[in-house]
Amino acid sequence: MKFVIAAIMVAGVLIAMAAAAVYGGWFNVAADEPHSGLIYSIMETVRSRSIAKRASEAHPPALDDPALIATGARHYAAMCSGCHLAPDQKDSELRSGLYPKPPNLTQPIKATASEAFWAIKHGIKMSGMPAWGVTHDDQSIWALVAFVQKLPGLSATEYHALAGDGHPHSHEPHEHTGKTDHNHSHKRNAPGNHHD
Repeated sequence: MKFVIAAIMVAGVLIAMAAAAVYGGWFNVAADEPHSGLIYSIMETVRSRSIAKRASEAHPPALDDPALIATGARHYAAMCSGCHLAPDQKDSELRSGLYPKPPNLTQPIKATASEAFWAIKHGIKMSGMPAWGVTHDDQSIWALVAFVQKLPGLSATEYHALAGDGHPHSHEPHEHTGKTDHNHSHKRNAPGNHHD
């Protein structure tokens, strides 16, 4: 009985301390103040295990299709390079202010194709990574995955040839989910739109 009472008291103290930390503003959420090593390690583990668990349901198409890769390159140049860089970039103003720092996708990463798809589609809370699945269909997201797999081996010249020298992507009807107003009336009849 004494053990149960002691456990309840300890739990109460821990809850009170957690409440004091939250409401006292003890945790600094500033992006220019890094986490402690312990907090960073915990958050990285939570992120990687969460993505791995949920990504197993995503089954990639053939990612070596040149047309898919070219589509992904245009999307990447318009939507991703500001944070994840291009072969001729060392850093960017946007990336410099983000914490945690987005992965440099011009270098190989450990994520599987399914994990990359999940992260691009659903985003990652408190990281600055948006959920592109809100505005882009699965085919567009797989195109990004296909391109990201090729990116580490590309020279700056090859990158710009594929990406169209950074011209914004065109938001063609088949590239969106219909959750926005972009060409919504044409989207239903767009070829290849069965991936929604």
